[in-house]
Amino acid sequence: MKEFKYSIKAADGIHARPAGVLVNAAMKYKCSIIMKAGGKEASVKKLFALMKLGVKQNDEITVVFDGEDEEDAYWEITKNIGENY
Repeated sequence: MKEFKYSIKAADGIHARPAGVLVNAAMKYKCSIIMKAGGKEASVKKLFALMKLGVKQNDEITVVFDGEDEEDAYWEITKNIGENY
């Protein structure tokens, strides 16, 4: 299991367009990818669940990767988050 913590820098927080890109990237992997924020959690593979987290600028998120291809997923998803949020 791998874990990534990040403070959201984007003024819009996590919103639809970049979240869709994130979901598409996550769907390539078999492992579980869960985002935690504000006491809630959601699969990064489900756009509506991700949007319901309501992540805003300066919120801290934790992304947990668990499964057979977690290493590859970790590198792609953390890069995606760093570039878009």
